[in-house]
Amino acid sequence: MGAVRGTASFASISLVLLLMALLHAQGTAPAAPLTLVSRDGRRPLATTIVNGQELVALEDLAALFLFDVREDTLAGGLTVVYRGQSIVMSPGQPMALVRGRVVPLPAAPVRSGARWLVPLDFISRALAPIHDTRIELRRESRLLLVGDIRVPRVTARIDAPGPPTRATIEVAPAAPVTITTEAGRLIARIDADGLDLSGPIEGAGLIEGIRAGEQPRTVAVLLTARAGAAMAVAGETGGVTRITVEVTAPAADAAAPAPPREPAPPPPAPATRPPLQTIVLDPGHGGDDAGVRGARGTAEKDVTLAVARRVRTLIETRLGVRVILTRGDDRAVGLDERAAIANNSKADLFLSLHANAAPSADLAGAEVFHLRLDREGEDARRAAESEAVALPVLGGATRTIDVMRWDLAQVRHVDASAALAAVLDEQLRAQVPMGSQALRQAPLRVLTSVNMPAALVEMGYLTNEDQERQLGSEAFQSSLAQGIYNAVLRFRLYLEEHRVS
Repeated sequence: MGAVRGTASFASISLVLLLMALLHAQGTAPAAPLTLVSRDGRRPLATTIVNGQELVALEDLAALFLFDVREDTLAGGLTVVYRGQSIVMSPGQPMALVRGRVVPLPAAPVRSGARWLVPLDFISRALAPIHDTRIELRRESRLLLVGDIRVPRVTARIDAPGPPTRATIEVAPAAPVTITTEAGRLIARIDADGLDLSGPIEGAGLIEGIRAGEQPRTVAVLLTARAGAAMAVAGETGGVTRITVEVTAPAADAAAPAPPREPAPPPPAPATRPPLQTIVLDPGHGGDDAGVRGARGTAEKDVTLAVARRVRTLIETRLGVRVILTRGDDRAVGLDERAAIANNSKADLFLSLHANAAPSADLAGAEVFHLRLDREGEDARRAAESEAVALPVLGGATRTIDVMRWDLAQVRHVDASAALAAVLDEQLRAQVPMGSQALRQAPLRVLTSVNMPAALVEMGYLTNEDQERQLGSEAFQSSLAQGIYNAVLRFRLYLEEHRVS
């Protein structure tokens, strides 16, 4: 009988312990801490789960935000006081009185031993309105931002597995971005105090994945072993910085024959023509025509040729697009001849490079021009949209073609040219100083006769002493070339989206 009583007693104790454990699990449990981010750095802020609600200790908040907590032992109320402003709460009441206004809370304050716990939303709903420091709670990412700091939200996605594999990284609100290439990855370094980065993105195609970089405030695009060239361009639209990533397959992979399949597939449809196959770069002036010459002797013709060569190298090596220079050395080329080179090459884009001059030595900054039509040009544009000529061809059929004067060839491309100019302005602005009115229209003769989207870039003022020094330096010329290359890449995406050929 003693053994039976002992067994029963042990069973009862075990049952009581089990019930206590279950009640504790239903009542209080630790939660993943918040990360408080401020100018002083990062630190964890502990929270706990009570009856399904996430709570934080009021004394921990008081130490961080320097407020006083006063407890009315008779009435059982709590008052938070910060610089003459107060928050009043009562146990059992899921609300707070803030500046005389009732603010609902998801749970009432509760006592846990000697500590008072308040719901997490107390921070944003009650404390933030009375505090003189900016406080922002981001529950989803477990962040508590304090002070005037920049922690943009960063999201990423893979748009197309390809090849080429395309991905997009968005930074909101917009922030400056620097992109570098390391072994097997692209690194986007974002100028901010911290990043609110969504979870890692699984890979597809030639991208192995997108995740937080090893260094603070960086995002890494990891490439597979089969990846070839990788390019990334950052631009700002609507207050969001958008990083467009494109990863191509190596040339050997692209040329490798596909393994035979049974049964043989039907012949594929004709491939869509790539939107950019040939680009003409027009280095302004040349030969006896030196263009503008700065006080230090820097000649416009030398600057335009140097930058054009750098742009050609970037485009040919990174995009594999054919690039033609209207002049490859120091020689004179007429305006009509420059247009003829572009038209006879059936180029998809024409870009003329120049350096500027002004009576005032204070003017500085790059500018981008696209064609402005006069009344005759507008009439020609409307006519081009409605008129065509049918010509006979071999076999008895006819072919419909547009007919237009050579000196008005540009009119059909004015919308695409305006888009090109806008992209140039956006991308150059991220690389070099821009003028006060950087995006402009003008009836420039060199643009009038080219039968493709076209723009002209004035890269800076040689009549400005500081800018002349910049335009003559290799570093500044490389920045100009990078901005133009980035614009070409973005414009190619524009053409693909708008199906312009």
